[in-house]
Amino acid sequence: MKQFNNILFATDFSDASGPAADYAMSLAKLTGAHLHVLHVINELDEHQRVMIPREAFQILEKEIELKSIKELNRFCKEQASGLNTTTHAVVGAAFQKILETGDKVNADLIVMGTHGRTGMEHVIVGSTAERVVRRSKIPVLTVRGQD
Repeated sequence: MKQFNNILFATDFSDASGPAADYAMSLAKLTGAHLHVLHVINELDEHQRVMIPREAFQILEKEIELKSIKELNRFCKEQASGLNTTTHAVVGAAFQKILETGDKVNADLIVMGTHGRTGMEHVIVGSTAERVVRRSKIPVLTVRGQD
């Protein structure tokens, strides 16, 4: 089996992330890898920023970041107990930040869930997992989430 030193698990805290978390934790435990748990906070687009006063926007952004960090820490305490973990909460475009964080932590593998969208929903919403798979220089394990 390939030795993993660093595994990056990207989560959006949805049900689709649950099965991927199980794989990421199992692989980290099996190989002794350091598990990096990442949540990307989507940036508000220009239209949303115009609607919110700058000060309120900064407060909202900070609240979202703090809530994400709290959720990441809860995940590590409750589900990844006993594993060597580091949490990361970053703001930006999900697929870009996943790839950047993978490079930053020297990940040997990226693990993430996929919602399994098809048809028009896939065309309109797009797929972060698909973008990561297409652009990643390292292996990516995608795990279909629960419907």
